[in-house]
Amino acid sequence: MGRFGITEIILILLVVVLLFGGRKIPELMKGIGQGLKDFKKASKVDDEPEKMSAEPKENTKK
Repeated sequence: MGRFGITEIILILLVVVLLFGGRKIPELMKGIGQGLKDFKKASKVDDEPEKMSAEPKENTKK
């Protein structure tokens, strides 16, 4: 069920073209690409504090 055949891919592309039109598709793809780029950037920023907090802290109490 997880695999798409060539017929399904063509059908999906046809529906996308009919819904958005030929002129809107490049804008749509650009928006999706920018969203993925921002998501990856945010993921990297969120991972950095976790790496720093994983290091053991020195005990300053005496």
